[in-house]
Amino acid sequence: MMRQFGVALRVLLFFTVVLGIGYPLVMTGAAQVLFHGNANGSIIEVNGKPVASDLIGQAYTMDSGKKDADGKVIMVADPKWFQTRPSASAYDAKASGGSNLGPNNADLVAAIDQRRKAVAALEGVDPSQVPPDAVTASGSGLDPDISPAYAALQMNRVARERGLSVAQVQQLVQENTDGRDLGFLGEPVVNVVKLNAALARL
Repeated sequence: MMRQFGVALRVLLFFTVVLGIGYPLVMTGAAQVLFHGNANGSIIEVNGKPVASDLIGQAYTMDSGKKDADGKVIMVADPKWFQTRPSASAYDAKASGGSNLGPNNADLVAAIDQRRKAVAALEGVDPSQVPPDAVTASGSGLDPDISPAYAALQMNRVARERGLSVAQVQQLVQENTDGRDLGFLGEPVVNVVKLNAALARL
């Protein structure tokens, strides 16, 4: 019995070292060497300081100077930045998820209509020109990407608010546009977090 116990103990120690220590160290080392940015959270830095992850969207808002019925400050879109999609979780990674409202839900229809009017007013365009991703949240509520059409709609405003030429802003948009995966899957998207970080570096 003691002999069997000794064999079992040695096997346990061997696999503990190999699978519990060796394997994690090898995988961690490989990830750091081959995919350093991804392994560390895809962190974006501006002026040497970490400001965001390019995997998680965020709201670019400012104080409107007004308060709601509960006394909370009402935040509105900051015109100096490109705006992201709406988020059912307010871009809180701890509460990732959608609204779970169906396309015929009256509350969702009203919210989309309100968002469309707000985006149209911010950009100075007719509501019919507002792209769908400007008024609908992603399933995760954390999507940092928008369509090139929504980015194009915002270029004139951002250029005007920042005193830049439209060509400068357009170049930044192009630099932060990702094409289709493998050249044919999905649609091109613009990462707003990376784009706004590029604006901040200016």
